[in-house]
Parts: sequence; structure tokens; C-alpha cells
Amino acid sequence: MTVTHRPHARRARFGQIWRSLLGAVLALAACGWAHAQGTIRSVTASVSAGNEVVRIETSEPLKALPAAFTIQTPARIALDFPATTNGTGRGLVEVNQGNLRSINLIEAGGRTRLVLNLIRAVPYEAQVQGSALLVTLQSAPAASATVPSGAATTTFESGAAASTGVSALRDIDFRRGTDGAGRVLIELGDPQTGVDIRPQGRSLVVEFLRTALPEGLRRRLDVTDFGTPVRTVTATQAGDRVRLLVENTGEWEHSAYQSDNQFVLEVRPVKPDPNRLVQGPKYSGEKLSLNFQNIDVRSLLQVIADFTNFNIITTDAVQGNLTLRLKDVPWDQALDIILEAKQLGMTRTGNVIRVAPKKDLDAEALAQREVTKKLEDLEPLRTEVFRLNFAKADDVVATLKDATASGGGQNQTTNRLLSPRGSAIADKRTNQVFVTDVAERLESVRDYIRRVDSPKRQVMIQARLVEAREGFGRALGVRLGGADLRTIRGGDAGYNIGGGARVAFGGSYDAITATTGESAVALNGQNTSFVNLPARTTINNADIPRLALSLFSPSANRFLNLELSALESDNNGRIISSPKIVTSDLNKAAIKQGDQLRFIQRRTNATGALEDLIVTIDANLLLEVTPQITPAGKVLLTLKATKNQLTGITQAGPQLAVKEVETEVMVDNGGTVMIGGIFEQEETNSVDKVPVLGDVPVVGNLFKTRNNTSSKKELLIFVTPVILDEGLATQ
Repeated sequence: MTVTHRPHARRARFGQIWRSLLGAVLALAACGWAHAQGTIRSVTASVSAGNEVVRIETSEPLKALPAAFTIQTPARIALDFPATTNGTGRGLVEVNQGNLRSINLIEAGGRTRLVLNLIRAVPYEAQVQGSALLVTLQSAPAASATVPSGAATTTFESGAAASTGVSALRDIDFRRGTDGAGRVLIELGDPQTGVDIRPQGRSLVVEFLRTALPEGLRRRLDVTDFGTPVRTVTATQAGDRVRLLVENTGEWEHSAYQSDNQFVLEVRPVKPDPNRLVQGPKYSGEKLSLNFQNIDVRSLLQVIADFTNFNIITTDAVQGNLTLRLKDVPWDQALDIILEAKQLGMTRTGNVIRVAPKKDLDAEALAQREVTKKLEDLEPLRTEVFRLNFAKADDVVATLKDATASGGGQNQTTNRLLSPRGSAIADKRTNQVFVTDVAERLESVRDYIRRVDSPKRQVMIQARLVEAREGFGRALGVRLGGADLRTIRGGDAGYNIGGGARVAFGGSYDAITATTGESAVALNGQNTSFVNLPARTTINNADIPRLALSLFSPSANRFLNLELSALESDNNGRIISSPKIVTSDLNKAAIKQGDQLRFIQRRTNATGALEDLIVTIDANLLLEVTPQITPAGKVLLTLKATKNQLTGITQAGPQLAVKEVETEVMVDNGGTVMIGGIFEQEETNSVDKVPVLGDVPVVGNLFKTRNNTSSKKELLIFVTPVILDEGLATQ
């Protein structure tokens, strides 16, 4: 993770801090040091194995490492020696070796602060050797050799580095923060355990120096279901270190801090949102690093004050010590961590921060509310007139009264817009609101009206109802017939079959009788068919093409007639209905177009008599829509689209084909979404034939008719909302 600072402003600010008297920071308990007065005798610097080593000699043996904290810009390491004086006789030691430029010694309030001024921030190790303290600065090349390019290394070093004992971790747990951050909680066996954190690709590697991992904690935690950037947490033992591999996904940033024995690694998601009113993370302060063992909380707050140039005031009830280790944490987050650890709260006025126990601040706030309530009962009433431009006076008054009625109990004054003595009246004619109340409540009402009396944003909604039809039909048929007219022309009817018997045939009974002379009915070409299966179709109501063939004798008294009919038709069509409407945010609008159908319906009334009623139904296209503009710039549509089409009229009244869709959908501004569709497909294949003869191959086609139809219908509904420019709403 990359940390960005403002070098010039920070350098000037810390120049003042280091030159000022820091007695307030160094004035409290001795953090495990002896109460006897000690002296720093000498401060020397050297280079060993490519690393700068600073040796601080004291008059008394050191019982613990001094409290320390680091600053990234300008790069500095500060060590506080309590109950110690500066016996070197110098306030500045010029070094100019490698990464170390100089050393400052500042004595104030019975303590001495030693500041290492660096060219760039690097990790360091502190080690106690009797009455001497060795501070080893790690070289930049050594650090970069173990860290991927572009990564930042975070190292915590403390008294564990000087101890040969090995402590064990007590617990490893995982929690999800309210902001979606993943929090890995490690319970340390020793609060002075050294911790090293470094990025490794998409993961974080956390190593606890000179630490053992119990068998029960050597495991892999799958925390995917928590919904944080962290996917897995794997704990293993690597030599004399415990290695924690935290695998992440997506865009993230991390921070780490320690309070007493609990070490917390927090991995937060980074999701920039261009529609947010306030950009950036919850904590936006400049980052700092702190490393204190058992430091008084007042001294810790003074360090924050020095870093931020804020004035911090603490009450007498702010007491206690705290072990804290932070690395590259925003100062406002560090302040929250300190306050939360000691159950403290704060109030801010300008550049003054007042710190006190939470219970004391809550009691003060409650007492202040009681005083405010009593003052309201004595304050004179005033009347103010508000002229509204966009909102309706009745709606505003109703809201004021509803908000007033919602208050209750001892805290009702915090929920009210009007005090118990206040009132509001609406004038519809002039669209004005008359409010009578105390001055403070009038100010709240004025702010409320200023916010609600604004033009509503408008949305144009365009719907497209596309109805497509596709039809295909094919029909084949035949008519086969014959006639014998020899009887009419003076010849014998039929054919001789022997024994004086004759036989005749025809297309119908009437034709046979006419042929044989049994009937005097004149022949026509229609009653002589003995196969009457012409092609038929209802597609487009088209006339069917026909081809007829007749075979007859030279004397034209015998006929054989054949008629073939065939039809193939295509039917494609598309109907587009495009209603368009403009409405304001959260207002329902409707548009319809079509016909009103009226018919008479007869019914029996209460007296038993029949009466006729005129009933009206709509055969139209109707669009009803309610838009809601979201803060993200999208449009939430609640809509209903209906298309009623007349299909026929019966004795009961008109018949309608109803197509309707009702839904709620989220659409981008200017985007188009298909909210529904209806697809119908119908296929019909029919064959009419003469039994037996129609099944004869090839010849059977003269004794059958075929009719094939196929139809498809599809209705698609598209919706496109467009948020109109705010200037159009006010013109």
C-alpha cells in the first residue's frame, strides 16, 4: 500500500514540534523504567553489515525498551527515555551516514526524546544490552529484496527482538466490520511480540517474530461467506516465526494496529463511487505510525495533538495506560482506536477537541437537552411566512404536523420540527405557509422548507410494443368426375354388361339418374363429380387457382373431367405501438389510445323487470408508469402496459384479446430494457381423402386434398427512460 504525504507542509509542522518543549508528552509515568534519575551519556552512530547502528549509552541499566513511534514524512524515528536527562551536552548530533542524517536530543519534563532524522523511512530493530540501547536501521536494498516491486513493507520491532524466550499465540479469529472490511484478530501471548507485514501479490504475509503456534491454531480459515475482500487465512509455523497468509480478492487496502495483547489486521474494500456526495474513505487524515508500551493515555493524546496541530483538552476523568502499535494508520482512525479502547468520547468545536468518558458526554448532552426544553417553554413565539415555489402548502403543513406528532416521551423535542407550542397554517390561494414557533424551531423549519421546496426531476418514458406476425399456408386438391350424355342424345344409357343389363356411373345420385334418363334434371358440371376434394384455405381469404381437364368422345356424349387446385401464401406483418409520456419523480402517469366499445346488456333489476344497460369497455393501448430516480442516477420503474384488441362480437358483447404486463424494473438513464414478451406458434396439417383409393401410391393423389398452415405471433415490450435536464423542469 502506498502512502502519500504533503512533504513541505509536514516538514514545517514537525520542525516546530521538534523544536518546541514536549513536556506535556513526556510528563507522566515511567513505563516500567526505574524511578531513579538516569542520564544519556553518549550517542554514537556506525555502519555494520551495510546497516546504520545507533548506540545510546545510559548511566543506568535499561529494564525495558523505550516507547517509540515513527513518522513517514519527514522520515523520523522517535524514542522516549523517561526519568532521563541529556548528559551529552549536545542537542544535535550530525551523522550523515547512509540513510541517517542526524540525531536530535530534546530534554523536557524529566524525560529525553531521541529523534533519528532519516532520508527515507525504513524498518528498524531495537535491542537492549545492559545500559546501552542499539537501534539498527535496515537498509533499503535488503528490504526491497524480499518485497515485490511497488509494495510497501511494514515492520514492527520491539523487546521481543532482544529476548531469547518464545511466546505463543493464544487465538486467531476473523470478524466482518460494518463497512465490509475483513478483520483478522490475533491474541498475542506477549504484547511486545515483533510483527512484520508485507504485501505478496494479491495477498498479505504477516509474520510474528520469535513466536510459536499451537497445533490447534495451525489451520486454514475459509472466510469467503463473510463478504469481505479476505478469502482465506492460513496460519503456519515457519522456524521461530508464525506466518499468517491472508489471501484477498478485488481492490483493497489494509491497516494494522495493536491494543494491549490484541493485534488487528484490517483489509478494507476500495470501491470508488462517482455518485457519492462525499468521496474518500471514512478516515481521511494523514497517516502515522505509533509504537508505545504501557503509555499514559494523556501522553498519547498529546502526540496526536502535536501531529495534527489540533488543541486537545482532557478532563480529570481521562486516566489509564495503553499499549498501542499502529503502522500507516490515518490519525483520525488512530484517535478513534484510542478513545474506543478506553471508553472515551469526544466533541469537536473548530480546531479544539474535548476528550472525556462517554458516560460523562452522554450525561452532558442529556442535561443540555433538558435546559433547551425549559428555555423553549419561556421563549417568546414568532411568526414567519414561507412562500413556496414548487411544493404544495398543504403537503408541507401536513408533513410538519406529522413530524410533530411523531415525537414522544422525554426525547420528543429532538424528533419534532415544531415545538409543543408551535403551529403551521397553509394558504392554498397564495401557496404560503404561516409558521408560529420559537426562533430555534423556526430555523429548523426554514432549513426543512429550503430542502423540500425544490423542483422535482422529470423523466420521459418511451415504451415500444412490437407485435410481429408470420403466416404460411399451402393447399392442394382435386375434383374428378364424368358424365354420359348418350341418353340425352338418343343413345342407350350406360354400358352393356350382358344379359340385357347395363351399368352407368356419375358424380352424384342426381347425375346418375340424369344420365340414365331417370330424372329430367338438366346436367351441370357440378353434380357429376365422384371425387370432390378441392383445395381450401383461409389465409388472406385469397381465391384458389384452379386448372381443369376434360376428356370426351368424338360424339361429345361421354366426358371425364379433372380439376386441380393449389394455393401457397405467405403472410408477414409488424405492428409497432410507441406511447411516450413525461412525468415527475415518484408521480404516477398514464397514457392511452384506442376505442371505446359500447353494447347493450340486459339484466333483471330488483323488481324482477328486465332492463337494458349500456356497458362501455376499452379496446386501447394503455401505459401506466411511476418512475423513481435513484441517487446512483438509475430509474426504478413501476409500470403496467396493456393492449386490448377487438377480435369479434357475440350476443354477449364484444370479444377482446388482452395483452398485459405489469412489473417493476431498474433501468440505466437512457438505457433500454425488454420487460416482457409473448410468443405464439400454431401449425396445422390436414389431409382429406377417399378411403382406400386415397392410399394408392401416386394415383391416390387424385382422391385426396392437403391443407398445411403455420402461423407465428410475437409481442415484445421495450421501455426507455430518460432523465430530463434539471433546467427543463424549472422553465
